[in-house]
Amino acid sequence: MRILVADTFPETSLAELSRLGHECVYQPDLDSEQLRETLGGTEVLVVRSTPITAETLEAGGALRMVIRAGSGTNTIDSAAAARLGIHVCNVPGRNAVAVAELAFGLLLALDRNIADNVADLRAGHWDKRRYSRARGIHGRRVGVLGLGRIGLRFAERAAAFGTQVYALDNPERDRQTRERVEELGIELVADPHELAQTCDVLSLHLPLTEATHHIVDRELLARMRSDAILLNTSRGELVDEDALIEAMESRGIRAGIDVFRDEPEGGTGNITSRLAAHPNVYGTHHIGASTEQAQQAVADEVVHMIGAFRAGSVLHCVNEQHSPPERTGAAAVSARSGGVS
Repeated sequence: MRILVADTFPETSLAELSRLGHECVYQPDLDSEQLRETLGGTEVLVVRSTPITAETLEAGGALRMVIRAGSGTNTIDSAAAARLGIHVCNVPGRNAVAVAELAFGLLLALDRNIADNVADLRAGHWDKRRYSRARGIHGRRVGVLGLGRIGLRFAERAAAFGTQVYALDNPERDRQTRERVEELGIELVADPHELAQTCDVLSLHLPLTEATHHIVDRELLARMRSDAILLNTSRGELVDEDALIEAMESRGIRAGIDVFRDEPEGGTGNITSRLAAHPNVYGTHHIGASTEQAQQAVADEVVHMIGAFRAGSVLHCVNEQHSPPERTGAAAVSARSGGVS
């Protein structure tokens, strides 16, 4: 198969795809327009953050699968893909540790004002009196909004630091997750507003859907304590940025943010964001999943998924509910439930 990898990908995994007999095209710096021009003849497209619109999908006449080398697929028009008979698949959970590490790193940095410490030292300014003031992490109440793979990894780290972890009560959780919740001593509450009101720290680990868009709004922020910390390493659109700025300015809430509403499309560029520039925010450049460990784990699963696709199975498909009843073409594969994990 012809595979176009349009974002960063480990060289060892590219070599493995070639060894397995695939024609592997690696062009990690394509923007959306260049991608449309390059898609011809491609059967499998692998992307990370590049937006994939209906127009892009229509340009790929041979395209049969788009793999998001990560968990969130909100940058891909999955419904349009389904109409065209194209599977949209993700790689859930393989970057969970990396994202959880960054979220907890932001919490530690905010508590001890690490970034400001570094900036003052580099400028030659010594202020031990100011930077000796910190509340500490041990004993704090940490709320985890979204207890999936990433949220659970974050909860494990929070519990290891001696915090009391809270999450939403969800009777539909699988048995293994429920057992882990009990092992960690996670206390369950009824709804996000109660979680915000109960905790000193609120960490977001949700996918972006219609239900979660702006889940952190003025009403929820009003429930948070005046010295609370909000962490978002999921999707920028989970947070009403204007409402958060208001809450930071009026009530002193602080935030650790890895994802923003209007991020540049490529790996480098300019960003104009009141939230990113706010002094109460410690921000990073959407790097939650960008450790070598996470990228290799994701790439290993992508190679596995492509092998399964060639053999007739579709793994981790997110748009089967919108798919047409039949798919045609040389790369058509079975979408029966036994082939989807």
